[in-house]
Amino acid sequence: MSVTTMPPGTKETPAEEGKGGKVKKLAVIGLAVLLLGGGGWYQFLRPKPEKEPVPGEVVALESIQLNLAGGHYLRIGIALQLQEGAHEVDGSKALDATIETFSGLSISDVASPKDRRHKKEELEEVLEHEYHGDVLGVYFTEFVTQ
Repeated sequence: MSVTTMPPGTKETPAEEGKGGKVKKLAVIGLAVLLLGGGGWYQFLRPKPEKEPVPGEVVALESIQLNLAGGHYLRIGIALQLQEGAHEVDGSKALDATIETFSGLSISDVASPKDRRHKKEELEEVLEHEYHGDVLGVYFTEFVTQ
């Protein structure tokens, strides 16, 4: 019977085999936990994209007359574009905001389309806050200066 010797360093000792196996198991378990945690977050906790609001009913309000600077006046009528499913809105908040936005302006401040558009955007911002997002837009139904 002959015995062949293997060169040193070609075979792992049993202690080394157990150590490498534990590290691999921990790495696999760690990776599995990360994947499951990420999948759970994606499925249940990730922020959902907001849906675009759907326009609903348009509510026309009575025209009002406002005093402008220099003895001029503005007769203005507005309509509110509501979001679909919005409950009945009280137009008094919108009329009050319109008075606050346009009263006391000079006639030149409301004469050009660019200035009117700017004031309309300002009014829409106020109404979005006042009606908690139920009002999507404002339309001028009457706009007469003298």
